[in-house]
Amino acid sequence: MADRIYLRHSTDKQTDARQRHALATLLAAGAPVYEDPATSTRQLSLDRAGFSKLLHEAAIGDTIRIADAARLFRSVADILALRPVLIRRGLHLRVESGLLSGIDLASDDPGTKMMVSVLAAVLEFQRDMISENTREGVAAAEAAGKTLGRPASLDQNKATTIVEAYRQGAAVKALARQHQVAPKTIRRILDAAGARDLPGQLDLVPADPGERHSPPEPDLTVVLDLPGLLADHLRTVGDETVRQALAAGQVIRRGQGHLVGLAAPLALHRAALEQSIALAEGANPAARKAYRVYAARITAAEAPEHDHPR
Repeated sequence: MADRIYLRHSTDKQTDARQRHALATLLAAGAPVYEDPATSTRQLSLDRAGFSKLLHEAAIGDTIRIADAARLFRSVADILALRPVLIRRGLHLRVESGLLSGIDLASDDPGTKMMVSVLAAVLEFQRDMISENTREGVAAAEAAGKTLGRPASLDQNKATTIVEAYRQGAAVKALARQHQVAPKTIRRILDAAGARDLPGQLDLVPADPGERHSPPEPDLTVVLDLPGLLADHLRTVGDETVRQALAAGQVIRRGQGHLVGLAAPLALHRAALEQSIALAEGANPAARKAYRVYAARITAAEAPEHDHPR
């Protein structure tokens, strides 16, 4: 059983000096360090490169050490996705300073679960208040006639072209290479146009707009692959029927991730998708992608003439 140190700061103007001070004893003892520098807490911990490497190298019984809880999670959605993974892998999570020191935040007892959920809600509120104050400051500066931020790297015509290409199936990274900008620039353009919004409903839209089919009976049982990110979320927040179906599902490992082969009526697949909306509506791109993939599989399964592809 080993200690593993996790460090994270939000921007490239910040440092981890305070965290290293709180963890000085462990650092001096040679505990391995995993870092996610300049990484926002709006990216779920399970999707960060440094933390993913920690999980990959950790063994049963190892303890993850953090200076304070906000370094690892700062939202309810994040901790709801994180705790089942830690519990399933037999890992411990401890904060080195403050009131939470000495408590295993990955413990599976109801008291710890409630305490961690309340803590995550408080941290999320703090983050949202910081964002709100920032927006108010920006609005005040704009009202005073100040120009904020860097000049736009793409004009309106190029932005329109990018949105149209994305809606026709072009990938974000491919568009970034084509226009010689960072992928986050493409994502900002798409988000401003609402191109990456989640679908409001999952009614079947066939390839031929002139041809529409009636969906099959909702109790038709099909096997669909549920992305692991959604599966971990549903094991905690899903209703009893969904959790029972997950328990009977087949886990399929894919690199560092996994899928769950879920044999269930289409109505249950739809219910699982609806119960995943809260996770998908967060700022985590991986969760939004997982939601879209599962939604597409459900839509394909509703076509009357198919062989139930997975």
